[in-house]
Amino acid sequence: MDLGLKGRRALVTGGSKGIGRRCADLLVAEGAHVSICARTAADVEETLATLRQGGPTVHGAAVDVSDKASLEGWVADAATALGGIDMVIGNVSALAVGDDEAAWEAGFATDMMHCVRMVNAAMPHLEASDAASITLVSSVSGREIDFTGPAYGAFKAAIVHYASGLAYKLAPKGIRANTVSPGNTYFEKGIWEQIETGNPELFSEAMALNPMGRMARPEEIARGIVFLASPASSFTSGTNLVIDGALTRGVQL
Repeated sequence: MDLGLKGRRALVTGGSKGIGRRCADLLVAEGAHVSICARTAADVEETLATLRQGGPTVHGAAVDVSDKASLEGWVADAATALGGIDMVIGNVSALAVGDDEAAWEAGFATDMMHCVRMVNAAMPHLEASDAASITLVSSVSGREIDFTGPAYGAFKAAIVHYASGLAYKLAPKGIRANTVSPGNTYFEKGIWEQIETGNPELFSEAMALNPMGRMARPEEIARGIVFLASPASSFTSGTNLVIDGALTRGVQL
């Protein structure tokens, strides 16, 4: 299937590892021009060096997405480097799973407001695109109560609500908005690798909840994200795509 991504321009937050990195890899492989951001400069540079071997224009910067000026500056620079913006993919989380005010503050600033600010900063460019899309990464923790903290789940649910509102509001402008809710996703230097070594009891508990007997690989989540973001999914808007290997039992009606 041709996803219609050749020559399109995409922004990906958290694009140096895990799900975001696989999104960037897939986008470049499909011929899209891509800008990524991540917190660590060395990780961004390593990712860009690899992506540049794919052919299309790539751009990136080290950004703390909870910093409004830094995030908006990256969006502006990316639009200049790529010649515009057709799609934005929000994929950063503070992973604030505690049960204190600090977790609520971190989740709001990073998970929630980075999505809002990126969308707002990119909006003039999305309005000029003929295939604009917004795809935000939520979590199955936003669908049901699990062992994560209340702040994490609450903000992941809020992201789905926010994207659904955007979908309705922006539909007349031809701008689509969707979310993807991954289940447990294991990758190198990711949270579950850290838990596997630092808290093996919790890791075993989490693994036992996965009916497939394993966690997702980041590319399995990224494929769904990239499809939703692409022109091939041109009539899909306001959807929350759950990719969790049957981990959750709730029925989406």
